[in-house]
Amino acid sequence: MIDHPRASQSPEILPHGLDGLLVRFSLSPDPQAMAAARRLAADLSDRPPAGTVEIAPALVSCLLRLDPARITPMLEADLMTRARAALADAAPPRPRRRWTLPTAFGGAEGPELAPIARQLGLTHDQAVAQICDTDLAVLAIGFAPGQPYLGLLPEGWNLPRLPELVPEVPAGAVVVALRQIVIFGNPSPTGWRQVGRMAFRSFWPDRAEPMPLAPGDAIRLAPAPADRIAALSAEPGGMGGAICEVVP
Repeated sequence: MIDHPRASQSPEILPHGLDGLLVRFSLSPDPQAMAAARRLAADLSDRPPAGTVEIAPALVSCLLRLDPARITPMLEADLMTRARAALADAAPPRPRRRWTLPTAFGGAEGPELAPIARQLGLTHDQAVAQICDTDLAVLAIGFAPGQPYLGLLPEGWNLPRLPELVPEVPAGAVVVALRQIVIFGNPSPTGWRQVGRMAFRSFWPDRAEPMPLAPGDAIRLAPAPADRIAALSAEPGGMGGAICEVVP
């Protein structure tokens, strides 16, 4: 089990270049800090400060880019007040969209699922059920265009990365580590553990919306046989059978 320090008592506001302020809640992927970062990002999106250019949430922080002339002590004080409120609440904000993504688990599509299940004392079906029964959310988009970090899985999935780098996992690979899931939009090396594969592509340059997922979106993975994933992969657009619902 990996033990993470708790989020700090108070957020930090750090300068980020000439036009940015970074609000940081923790130095490690603490669940309370993750929830606070998402709640602050939602609050800033609903009530952006004057001069806002970009709001970019990450796992435990949120970057606010502004017109440099608008960065004042008064703005920083307001930002700190909002950050402290987000940390005190720490409940994830209500999602605005809910995605269901068909996924094939285990076997050639997820070679690490069997050893993980053995480690956790679970059967294949129980391991898949734990993943698919978890209400996941997009915690952040990063590392590659459109690439989502999803979380959080149950405590037992607080697994370390692999000791050696895997030279390449395929597009659509579903990989896990540290109670999180990453979906690769393109082939990539990784130290995370591949447990499944989907036909959905988180980044597709020719699509009307190249990067359809956004931080805060709710996600459910739905078990599907490998042959269905292969058929969905052949369909144009790279949506891979994904269903998106607007949360009323």
